[in-house]
Amino acid sequence: MSTYSHTELQYRIALTMAPDIGPVIARKLLSRAGSAREVFRMSRGTLEKIPSIGPYLSQSIQTSALLERAEKEMLFLEKHHISPLYFEDENYPKRLKECVDAPILLYARGDQGLHTKRALSVVGTRRASSYGKELCRNIVLELGELISDLVIISGLAYGIDVIAHRAALEGKIPTVAVLGHGLDTIYPHAHRETAKKICRQGALLTDFHSGMGPERNNFLRRNRIIAGLADATLVVESAKQGGSLITANMAFTYQRDVLAVPGRATDERSKGCNRLIKKNVAAMVESARDVIDHLNWRDDVARGSQHISENNSFTLQEKQLLELLTIHSGLRPEELCELSGIAIQVVLARLTEMELKRWVFVEPGMLYQTRIHIP
Repeated sequence: MSTYSHTELQYRIALTMAPDIGPVIARKLLSRAGSAREVFRMSRGTLEKIPSIGPYLSQSIQTSALLERAEKEMLFLEKHHISPLYFEDENYPKRLKECVDAPILLYARGDQGLHTKRALSVVGTRRASSYGKELCRNIVLELGELISDLVIISGLAYGIDVIAHRAALEGKIPTVAVLGHGLDTIYPHAHRETAKKICRQGALLTDFHSGMGPERNNFLRRNRIIAGLADATLVVESAKQGGSLITANMAFTYQRDVLAVPGRATDERSKGCNRLIKKNVAAMVESARDVIDHLNWRDDVARGSQHISENNSFTLQEKQLLELLTIHSGLRPEELCELSGIAIQVVLARLTEMELKRWVFVEPGMLYQTRIHIP
């Protein structure tokens, strides 16, 4: 921990531990004092004169117990190789820095995915259907194949969250899990192994110090960070109420894009997504291509597709079918048969093989699209 000032870090941590001192008030104090250390050196009378502080908050700041707890936290960070990220430092996530209520201090285990060109948060119900799980996985994997320098962000919860993380790990995409507790534990415990993998291929991130467990109210703070870290938030299945809708609405207030996958009107797990779309809070998406089109990531697709095609060799029939799918946006097997002159049984066999290789994907109506654009 010799790379930064122990004293100033200790005061920064102590400030975040002060009762009822949230990010907005903390920033106000730092703006007035100039540093966390100087906040603690201010007299009670001076503190009380600052708007929104008053006698109660000034007393909560001026206690030696905060500095003692902060010193113990510093030892914890050093022992477990956890990086503190201060909101004025270059290593603090740039998108989150734009949010007025972003935490002044974050704790990160792992260092990948915090500064990528593209960032997508993926959230949804804990009780995801098999359809929702598969769609979430396919969207994440396809985005990873088409978009370079991408991170997938979620909250490591059951359901859509962990599916998004695991799909990113499968596709070798950096992924960041934002936690609603300190880094001395993992919740839910069933996702410990996934969390370990995320540390190696992304980061675990939180604004909670050690000893703070997964209390219900903590997840509202967690959701705020999930929304603020990304260019857009994608909701895959959500009931009428729930944390994923809170995250989506937070993203909307941050003037970030919100995307939602539609579902049947009678499906309880789709009512939240359908409402977001109906109220024009979210854009409707059904595939990774829709995500790319809505977010104007097409330039990245061109580069990503070229990279993929350069590293694959194709049979004559595969190349012929891929060339047709590159020229035309969505073709049925019988249309590919007619345009290529290849027998329908062979076309169907080649499409199945290429789908397993994740070179093509099928949309509703048996319309095939390519993930690989042949020059």
